Amino acid sequence: MKYFIVVIMLVMIFISCGKSNTESNKQTAGVKDSTVKHKIEFVELGSVNCVPCKKMQPVMESIEKRYGGLVKVTFHDVWKDESAGKKYGIQLIPTQVFLDDKGVELFRHEGFFPEEEIDKFLQSKGVNPVN
Repeated sequence: MKYFIVVIMLVMIFISCGKSNTESNKQTAGVKDSTVKHKIEFVELGSVNCVPCKKMQPVMESIEKRYGGLVKVTFHDVWKDESAGKKYGIQLIPTQVFLDDKGVELFRHEGFFPEEEIDKFLQSKGVNPVN
């Protein structure tokens, strides 16, 4: 009888250890997923009030959705806050600036930038849509 109780207790210990370990692995996997760093930052410098800038809004949303965490999309309204315009030395709006993961400028475009052209640029840098 004592042998039977010892065996049951050992089985319970092994089961509880296995369960705890599985939960730990799930948490670790979640941490890895949340630390995925973007490869390119797409900086849109414009205004919510200019017509070509308004046309860029759905393009930015689509790029952000399709490329997931690989492309970080940032919008600056330079009519409300001129500092971003000065930082990037823009001449007109909208202006799109693409930065690598270290913040180095890779490419710049002025005016409306069609989504298909942005796709070509991103793919030329080895960044492909995830969705």
